[in-house]
Amino acid sequence: MIDLLLPPLLLSLVLLVIHSYYGLEIIKRNIIFTDLAVGQMAAVGVAVSLYLFEGQYLYLFSLSFALITSLLIAYVSHKENLSQEAFIGLIYALGTSLIFIVMSKSPHGLEELNNLLAYDILFTSYNEVFKVSLLYLLIGVFIYFVVSRLSGFRRELAFFTTFAITLTSSVKLAGVFVVFSILISPTFISLKLFKKNHILYSILVGMVLIFLSLLISYNFDFPTGYTIVFINTLFAIVLSIFKK
Repeated sequence: MIDLLLPPLLLSLVLLVIHSYYGLEIIKRNIIFTDLAVGQMAAVGVAVSLYLFEGQYLYLFSLSFALITSLLIAYVSHKENLSQEAFIGLIYALGTSLIFIVMSKSPHGLEELNNLLAYDILFTSYNEVFKVSLLYLLIGVFIYFVVSRLSGFRRELAFFTTFAITLTSSVKLAGVFVVFSILISPTFISLKLFKKNHILYSILVGMVLIFLSLLISYNFDFPTGYTIVFINTLFAIVLSIFKK
């Protein structure tokens, strides 16, 4: 069992390290559904690539859709007369409808749609973990040395650009809903339970929840992606109800 669970656990750790930072920033900005909107549009790019080009140029299409969405959100964030949350919600609805329209024309549409929403990370390879770790390390260095020193619209532009690149890779490996749940839930729980070191506690909380999810999925033969989404969101909801 350890041989099977180790690669997804390593992937989860890598995802949590970078997404805990983004989760904290997204919650601070009060634009919770940004992740879903950008992730959904990245998935639209995947769907278009699968339908029109049989999966060729998949990352390029996915990244292009995610970048355009992120830049639009960054632009809207500086318009005082426009509701940012409403705009993000509209993009999410647009992306969802586009995915269903495109996938309805694919012979394997239902299976591909399921993978776009919540991929089974039990089948993650060490090679995929290594490649995404390297990418996120470069993004982390860029955030620390460049983004943190910017201000105003330039900072927002750099932040959302790196956010789009990160989500594009994450959605490809884990799916839209899984990425959203691990970006928001552990950070939300960390903010509720702890007064500082929120990124560190978010990573620790996320690892515990994902490990529990993998055990449940493995022992009861549940779909791994949706089990991760369920456990993460359930704990965050229960904590919201009972934590003063």
